[in-house]
Amino acid sequence: MRSRFAYRVRFIAFLIIAVAVVLLIRLYFLQVVHGKEYRLKAESQYVKQSSNQIDRGTIYFTQRDGSLISAATLNSGYTIALNPTLIQNPEKTYGSLAAALPSIDKASFLEKTAKKEDTYEEIARKVSDQTGQDIAALNIPGVQTLRERWRFYPGNSLAAHTIGFLGYGGDGKTLTGQYGLERSYETALTREGGGLYLNFFADLFTNIRTQFFSDDASAGADLVTSIEPSTQQFLEGILDRYGTAWNPKIAGGIIMDPKTGAVIAMASRPTFDLNNFKDADANDFADPLVQRVYEFGSTMKAITMAAGIDSGTVTPTTQYNDTGCITVDTAKICNYDHKARGVVPMQEVLNQSLNLGVSFIATKMGNQAFTDYFKRFGIAEETGIDLPSEATPLVSNLESPRQVEHDTAAFGQGIALTPIAMTRALATLANHGVVPGPHVGVELRYGGGITKKL
Repeated sequence: MRSRFAYRVRFIAFLIIAVAVVLLIRLYFLQVVHGKEYRLKAESQYVKQSSNQIDRGTIYFTQRDGSLISAATLNSGYTIALNPTLIQNPEKTYGSLAAALPSIDKASFLEKTAKKEDTYEEIARKVSDQTGQDIAALNIPGVQTLRERWRFYPGNSLAAHTIGFLGYGGDGKTLTGQYGLERSYETALTREGGGLYLNFFADLFTNIRTQFFSDDASAGADLVTSIEPSTQQFLEGILDRYGTAWNPKIAGGIIMDPKTGAVIAMASRPTFDLNNFKDADANDFADPLVQRVYEFGSTMKAITMAAGIDSGTVTPTTQYNDTGCITVDTAKICNYDHKARGVVPMQEVLNQSLNLGVSFIATKMGNQAFTDYFKRFGIAEETGIDLPSEATPLVSNLESPRQVEHDTAAFGQGIALTPIAMTRALATLANHGVVPGPHVGVELRYGGGITKKL
């Protein structure tokens, strides 16, 4: 009898503990994982919802002290709409509304109220909370205040090409990331509206599965980047001053940690305001540091010299006779000023940026060895950076049997690659010959404290 009683006590205790655990887990998902969503749902009980509703993870810059600052977030306010079928006196309605929202154009307002066959006409978007609440309090017949959320970029044009923006896709109906990180991490950043379940156990166990067992956990993560905002501002300030002084058609710069490949700052000109991209030239949206290739000229000489030294082809004391110009495969190659230097050591090749010096190295290395070294620097392939539409290097000249193609490639002519690929190759020199993997994303932060390193 006692054993049966003890068994019953244990069974009841087990049930109590199990129910307590289930309730705790339920509260965790209600308050932590889906707290924001339920708050928005509660708000919708007393404020009508606009169709302009988005829910998306935040993109963060990382400051020097490790703290985060928003690069892309959500702002909330109101859409003001009309139901023309309910407006009896348009002039009076306009007068009442204009008192709270003076920016409304009267002609446009009257035109929309005349559409008696319509039940919905928007007259203002992204209205502030206070103004929206003031209009709602007026309780004007036929005027609707609809809760709205939109993407907001606190830095305006800061790191515009890297961050990208949220815009309508090809169908003109769906808001998706169009450029930069917004596009690369579209799936991770997007929060689906179906995250709130009516059934208790469906909610509980579906969330457990998604949070702990799915490959991508649940969509709707916040993205932490390696971009350091003060360094980014410094770089963009330099580009602006350079643009004022020289008025280049295009300019850009990249600051990258050579050991980790983390991009600390990345910018190009011309740029645009992420909050007003509709006013920008669409040709400026593509990131020229990732999506376009260039001949890098003398910048390539450091790579050629490193290849020559590492292969044992030359040493710092190696000399050659610089004649100013030479003929290779019937093609003439010259220094930038066509002047001869005589007997020159390798250090002077870099000091004076001598084309004939690196041509000498390429010829002495031999075509195959030279090509192999360039490929080991990653020059012949995409970097795989987590930004969209990376351009493929144009380096087919390295496969040519002609010596002239390799000699000109040695000083960066006849081959073209992206600025991020060139940055990676140069970073290899500072990373003891190890090619880093360029990246901007650092980690994804999901609800409930779950993170995923990138």
